[in-house]
Amino acid sequence: MTRTVSADPNGDVSASRPQHRLSLRKSLARLSVRPRSILILSVIPLVAIGFGIWGWQHEWVLGVDSAVYRAGAETLLNGDPLYDANTLPVEPWWALLPFTYPPTAALLFVPLALVPTQVAWGLLTAVSLLALALCVRIAIGALPKPSADGPRWWASPARSTIAFFLVFLGLEPVWRTIFLGQINLILMALVMLDILVIGARGSRWGGVLVGVAAAVKLTPIVFLGHLFITGRRMDAVRGLITFVVMQGLMFLIIPHDAARYWTYTLPDTGRIGPVHWAGNQSLNALMNRFTELAPWASKAAMGIGALLAIPAIWLVLRFHRKGQALAAMLVTAFWILLISPISWTHHWVWVAPLVVLLVSRLPQTTPATAWKRWLGTFAVFFVFISCVLLILPNGRNVELHWKVWQNILGSAYIFMPLVLALALAGRWWLLRRKRHSASGGNAVGDNDEHAEIATGG
Repeated sequence: MTRTVSADPNGDVSASRPQHRLSLRKSLARLSVRPRSILILSVIPLVAIGFGIWGWQHEWVLGVDSAVYRAGAETLLNGDPLYDANTLPVEPWWALLPFTYPPTAALLFVPLALVPTQVAWGLLTAVSLLALALCVRIAIGALPKPSADGPRWWASPARSTIAFFLVFLGLEPVWRTIFLGQINLILMALVMLDILVIGARGSRWGGVLVGVAAAVKLTPIVFLGHLFITGRRMDAVRGLITFVVMQGLMFLIIPHDAARYWTYTLPDTGRIGPVHWAGNQSLNALMNRFTELAPWASKAAMGIGALLAIPAIWLVLRFHRKGQALAAMLVTAFWILLISPISWTHHWVWVAPLVVLLVSRLPQTTPATAWKRWLGTFAVFFVFISCVLLILPNGRNVELHWKVWQNILGSAYIFMPLVLALALAGRWWLLRRKRHSASGGNAVGDNDEHAEIATGG
């Protein structure tokens, strides 16, 4: 994506309309003449499928969550209720969990019911791995095009995609998503493909994939608000219509389950799991752990989340006006993770495109300040690859008795976006003061400051 920054006579800086957008067709065409790239990107998904087949033949325990997905689809096909009990009758003994997703998810999971449970994990894992590679490629395509004399590491998208893809397999949210047979990477791919590729071209299909993602797991519905406030209102409308139509379809197919989900299952957050578990990295979890399940903790978390919406919207609009669609989208993604009642660690796969963005900005600084960006990028990456949450005592309500330092360390995912936002705001304020002082408050200094911020400064 190419973006130029220009200042008008009044001192305003605006981002011109992007001139180059990611073309998946061209990317696939370039990939077709790179046999090594094809081999690397295909061998791991194929291994996953083979592993699933081998696991089926040897009765291995593979993919607890994918087993629940498959059981939900099979239950739908059998005409049995999805939400009347805490488990489904067709679930394997090692995956006796409630089906907590909207009824539309059970419909979309039907292909998994056509194969054995372990094979379903292998197929879902293969799709998730390809989705991860797609997310990396989309993120790289959303970066500003390197200047002629500037850094060009992402000027070779195929090599950069493969490098990031292999490294990101070590991120805890990514490998846990794969281990559990979760769908987080697939949902992230749907949202990124919609917001940064399809809708960005003005396609009449913009917003549809976000609506589909929200129909599978409700939290992506907030991205419809993102589309609305960034000026893509028809995309938001199309996404909402897609979501509503899919829910209406389920009321026609399984009216009892559809009604029970919206009136009983959805409000019951305890059905998903205890909110205070260490694996829940949301404001709701933080407040409940810190206050030892005080009755007002969840309401306080909602209030904090509502307050955070103000700076979040400001950042989204600021990035959007500077032509930084990827950064704007990530602000929304991490705000969703913070305010959601349940944000398990595997939901935090959004750190992958964030690392791509942070790494792309490393060269855009002076030698004197480069260490700050390197330190910040390394800190973000370290939080999610170190598995820091796994070293803390957890389970059996031990989280309610954590010490202060354990609460801080055990909420590392939660604090990461908050610290980044504060650092960004503080840097912007300091930069503004510095430019204002150096220019004596004239328009030229303001233009320089805005130009640097707009280019990722």
